[in-house]
Amino acid sequence: MKHVFSFLKPYKIPIMAAYTLTLIELIVELLLPLFLGKVINDGVVNQDINNIIMWGGIMIAMAFMAFIAGIFNSFYAAHTGLGFAYDIRKQLFHKIQDFSFANLNQYPTSGLVTRFSNDVRQLQNTIFMALRIMAKAPLIAIGGVVMSFIVSPRLALIFLVTVPLLVGFILWTLKIATRLFDRVQRNVDNVNQVMQENLAGIRLIKAFLRRNHEENRFKDANENLANMMRKTFRFIEASMPILLFVMNMSLIFIIWHGNTLAMTGDTNTGDVVAIVNYAMRVAMSISMFTFIIMGLSRAKASAERLGEVLRVKTVPIDNAGDDDKTAVKRGKITFDNVSFAYPNMPAFALKSVSFTVHQGEKLAVMGATGSGKTSLFQLIPHLYDANEGNIYIDDRPINAYKLENLRLSIGYVPQNPLLFTGTVTDNIAWGKENASQDDVIKAAQDAQIHETIMELPDEYNTKIGQKGVNLSGGQKQRISIARALIRQPKILMLDDSTSALDLATESRLLEAIRNYNCTTLIITQKVSTAMSSDRILLLNDGETLAIGKHDELLHGSALYRRIVASQFGEEYTYADRTI
Repeated sequence: MKHVFSFLKPYKIPIMAAYTLTLIELIVELLLPLFLGKVINDGVVNQDINNIIMWGGIMIAMAFMAFIAGIFNSFYAAHTGLGFAYDIRKQLFHKIQDFSFANLNQYPTSGLVTRFSNDVRQLQNTIFMALRIMAKAPLIAIGGVVMSFIVSPRLALIFLVTVPLLVGFILWTLKIATRLFDRVQRNVDNVNQVMQENLAGIRLIKAFLRRNHEENRFKDANENLANMMRKTFRFIEASMPILLFVMNMSLIFIIWHGNTLAMTGDTNTGDVVAIVNYAMRVAMSISMFTFIIMGLSRAKASAERLGEVLRVKTVPIDNAGDDDKTAVKRGKITFDNVSFAYPNMPAFALKSVSFTVHQGEKLAVMGATGSGKTSLFQLIPHLYDANEGNIYIDDRPINAYKLENLRLSIGYVPQNPLLFTGTVTDNIAWGKENASQDDVIKAAQDAQIHETIMELPDEYNTKIGQKGVNLSGGQKQRISIARALIRQPKILMLDDSTSALDLATESRLLEAIRNYNCTTLIITQKVSTAMSSDRILLLNDGETLAIGKHDELLHGSALYRRIVASQFGEEYTYADRTI
């Protein structure tokens, strides 16, 4: 929590101003009952109109002053809360940008979204309440008790019993409520996760007629959230009657005992009225503790969730590596006995993999599903660290490169192309900072998507829906490839990124890529694509099964022969390799 609330440091002056104004309101609140007693004792009882006018005028002036202080207090409280929320969202976003894939695996997307929205908003509201109400309520309760002893110690003795009991009860309630609200936020995460998955896969859900199944999933998550919130709010609301009961009993005692003292002449009517007013203020303040407890409990749970993310140890992109100037110049890649397992996974995705890809060479990577192809790709831009062995880029250890320098030299097209909301130009230019329109068009032409773009309603200015929903799979793949080509990378990695292309389009694309001065790695399931590569790396269960040219693998690998036979038929023989 300390780390989260350290974001309030830049707002020391507004916070001090807010609390100063709160102090003014507090002083007025505590003096008004005292002056009311003066009006009764010196004015009403003695029938002195001058005293009534004097003390009444003072009370009106002080009330107006408190009103103005309250307006400015609200302004400073809102300013501080909004600024805090802006700063912590900014830092949270920056932190997530530094996350490695291992870090991202620790937190589901829904959980991060909930932190950005619900948790930050909860803290923002709590800060506003803290500056506007939270500090004022307990101080009025304490100040009311103190002023009661100043006015009439004998009547105020009841507070010595009730107030400590109520404080202990409130602290116990806060402890329990914090745990309950943490569970509420986790259930909010679950609801968000179901919603995100449903919206992302709505087409698949409709195609498979799984609406009822998804509705049941959402119903379960939603009911769990509702039940947890019901349990939490019942607990919080149950504390209100207890607090009010104790304070009302105190008020009844004060009125009864005050009447007895007044009749015996040990006190006067004004003092009894003042004590009753103080008791009512204390009761109102304590009744607000229910809402304060609720706010603090939710804020504490939210602060811990945000702090959990902000405390994650990451390696910022501009801090990794030990050489600030070295960039990838040739694109040579060497894997030396590399083994890799995903975090918290017992099985290795890659086992003792060794191979070298020379500058300008095109290597096709093949293998069955789960053989480690994508895992291998993710190690090259240093998205994960290898558990064993070494990876070299241009004969230098990969850890020697600044992450920024390394990744700027890589064009990576993932297995599932992701497009952003914006124009076609925006999506292609996203791959290179300060890219010109000529750069965009050249990359689109080489990616074999230029003619398709020119047929769109607004050509390159055509708006693309979220995740490219208004484009076909092949169009999305080619725009993603254009985004990688615009970088003029030294290493180009295509993760099954031509699967939706016909053979003619794919052939033109691969021919255009040959004009780039880059080393190319392409994951593919198409033998025809692999045959156009310089060499083929065959993976099986995370291990290097074979590496070589097409003809070499036909002679030396039974698995490769089966793959070829599955696509070209058993009649494909070693003697006749013409397809």
